Amino acid sequence: MNHSDLNWIVNYIWGIADDVLRDLYVRGKYRDVILPMTVLRRLDAVLEHNKRAVLEVKATLDKAEVIEQDAALRQEAGQAFYNVSPYTLATFRARSNPQQLKADFEAWLDGFSPNVQDILDNFEFRNQIPRLTKADALGALIEKLTSSEINLSPDAVKDIDGSIRRPGLDNHGMGTIFEELVRRFNEEAGEHWTPRDAVRLMARLVFLPVADKIESGTYLLYDGACGTGGMLTVAEEILQELAAERGKQVSTHLYGQEINAETYAICKADLLLKGEGEAADNIVGGPEHSTLANDAFPSREFDFMLSNPPYGKSWKTDLERMGGKQGMRDPRFLTTHDGNSEYSLVTRVSDGQMLFLANKLSKRSSRCR
Repeated sequence: MNHSDLNWIVNYIWGIADDVLRDLYVRGKYRDVILPMTVLRRLDAVLEHNKRAVLEVKATLDKAEVIEQDAALRQEAGQAFYNVSPYTLATFRARSNPQQLKADFEAWLDGFSPNVQDILDNFEFRNQIPRLTKADALGALIEKLTSSEINLSPDAVKDIDGSIRRPGLDNHGMGTIFEELVRRFNEEAGEHWTPRDAVRLMARLVFLPVADKIESGTYLLYDGACGTGGMLTVAEEILQELAAERGKQVSTHLYGQEINAETYAICKADLLLKGEGEAADNIVGGPEHSTLANDAFPSREFDFMLSNPPYGKSWKTDLERMGGKQGMRDPRFLTTHDGNSEYSLVTRVSDGQMLFLANKLSKRSSRCR
């Protein structure tokens, strides 16, 4: 699918907000509905092929009283997520009673796998359903997102004669659409958005000094303030580019932590939409997950790290939890210098603000934290 097609889909979804949510939400709050609904529509479309098989496996597991079902249901779905409700989003188009629609829609939401539940909880999407139902707007949203005018499925929509009316949308295209929607909503709300050029520059500052030392293998990338995940995905792209230029083959695993609940939900959803289910499982977040005071990966070592934490925010509470400046207990912030190690760290700490760029290649006994 070309850029023009992707941009048309973005504009179509953007238009849904004005058509359905105007007067119900202020413009800055459209995102509370449109982002999770876009995610849900894509997941629903991807799961459509194996829906019946998943329900059959679910029934079998329940009959056998199997408690841990997640892995089996993922395998049957062929995805890192699944839905075990009897519904699809398209089945709600025939619901004329708003209260019945609400009940069935919530049952459909409850059928999603735990990782999708985590996304929905951090979007706080269920809080929007009573409001949408009261205004009779939920049905209109579903109608527009499942319309034949738009295709968020990986499969092409064909006419009777077999000609393609709407091309299929692959994971990369879906990720591009979602990122563009996030960018527009951020600009609408006047929120900070790190320019992609700046992210690419930061990633290159990490990789270029050691580019010639990159060997074929597996590398772990970490962002302790990952936001919507842009730094991780750009860093992954650049590492793979530099490795390919030098004739090396690398695989990467992404890890991140994010304190803002909605931003965390966006990051995790974006990775799922791109087909990176394993990476989505490695993203941890929410208000209780401050990277400073609550390390989500205490036993994990990383090869590369880059973070752009929010500036202008006080971290005094986190500092106190870690023992203060004089009694710091967290080993991540106790540094040693070893002239023999292949480890470099650029750190600026001032008034509780910090920027980290780090890389570590050959000394895996030193944690890149």
